Amino acid sequence: MKIGVPKEVKAQEYRVALTPAVVKELCQQGHELFIEKNAGSAIGYDDELYRQAGATIVEQAAELWASVQLLVKVKEPQPQEYAFLREDLILFAYLHLAAEPELSRALVDSKVTAIAFETVRDSFGKLPLLAPMSEIAGRMSIQAAAHCLEKSQGGSGLLLGGVPGVAPAKVVVIGGGVVGINAARMAMGLGADVYILDKSLERLRELDALYGPALKTLYASEQNVLELLPSADVVVGAVLIPGAAAPKLLSRAMLAELASGSVLVDVAIDQGGCFETSRATTHAEPTYVIDGVVHYCVANIPGAVARTSSQALTNALFPYVRHLADSALKALEADNNFAEGLSAHKGSLISGDFAELFELPALPLQQLLKH
Repeated sequence: MKIGVPKEVKAQEYRVALTPAVVKELCQQGHELFIEKNAGSAIGYDDELYRQAGATIVEQAAELWASVQLLVKVKEPQPQEYAFLREDLILFAYLHLAAEPELSRALVDSKVTAIAFETVRDSFGKLPLLAPMSEIAGRMSIQAAAHCLEKSQGGSGLLLGGVPGVAPAKVVVIGGGVVGINAARMAMGLGADVYILDKSLERLRELDALYGPALKTLYASEQNVLELLPSADVVVGAVLIPGAAAPKLLSRAMLAELASGSVLVDVAIDQGGCFETSRATTHAEPTYVIDGVVHYCVANIPGAVARTSSQALTNALFPYVRHLADSALKALEADNNFAEGLSAHKGSLISGDFAELFELPALPLQQLLKH
């Protein structure tokens, strides 16, 4: 199969979907790889490395998209890329359609087959292609929060871990999944006073057994959240509903409970954000302040550590790309868990609340596969 990897065009996005090592393996298995010029050069994967791996370097994005059957990229297509979508193309990328009405319409209009990394499941029901970026985003959320707490960044002037004789900052993590536990682990490692909230008692028991009193677990009721906010220095929103918009955890009114200079980090911003006051930001301008509270809502947090992120992502992607390259859409028909990633096909979206909200045609997954 002809497989393409474009250069990402989203602002401050330096990740690349496939590293030269994986490209080499795919080429050795008989597939043709086409890499857009300078796709990985910003993170040390120059064109010559891809040539040595067996790939063909393509000068222009339009030429690349037009010449392949399977296009693998990191972030969702940007508006300038919509014209490249076509009916006989398989697009494999992070899509986050619940927060992207215009992209959803572009997928429907082009009749492209689009498979979303973030909704592919494994045999355990987990999200193997989202997990590596969630791990990184969770860890980066605390790194970012520690920076935002600095007075020069608009924060309260606290050192996250404190020093002997001075109390550490209090970090509240809402959501005990992959993002949440990685945020909590990083915060604990830096010496912060850490609380984690989740609605699953089973998950809270697991976390308590793993970390004991170093990590305080609470049920994610509104009352518990409200009781923590006045003393919280950092709040990390780490909730996920696969394929759907993130629920709003904090209202604008609840911001009044937070002290001036405290920090909100919304890791769910790709799915619309989990705070009412959230709006997507970029690495160039990552924060803004509302009612004295610093908001960090970067929509591609792992892009800040693009080399690590690319390596982690490509490790997870390889077996799925190989399966698609070997079998095309039969790969989805043979694997119901992989098929969970199918988001659009031949002019219809998979059924979902956002499809109805956007007034776009939608079909159940099994009908979409047969469509």
